[in-house]
Amino acid sequence: MAKHDPKLNLKFAALSDETRRAVVTRLARGPASVSELASAHAMTLPSFMGHLAKLEAAGLIETTKTGRVRYCRLSADGIAPVTHWLAEQQALWTSRLDQFDAYVTQLVKERNDET
Repeated sequence: MAKHDPKLNLKFAALSDETRRAVVTRLARGPASVSELASAHAMTLPSFMGHLAKLEAAGLIETTKTGRVRYCRLSADGIAPVTHWLAEQQALWTSRLDQFDAYVTQLVKERNDET
């Protein structure tokens, strides 16, 4: 199995929350200020900042400050380890299901040959 980003658990934990997934979805359209991102969520700014901190700690987003405004954007390769891991799992399970299908097909053929 390929080596994984050491922050893979942090990435999945960050993506496990609906608010954080919504932020990632919004940032896929382009950078946004914290206030713009927060306006879409019914919570206090400190609570929302906690969500951004988790996304940033996981390497999914990056923040910069211009004057008094903090902007967020997706990290260039932040989601890549997640997609690679999911692709490996999909390939593994596709292979296993194909093997199971072949086994069941063989059992049915053998049963039909006996009758």
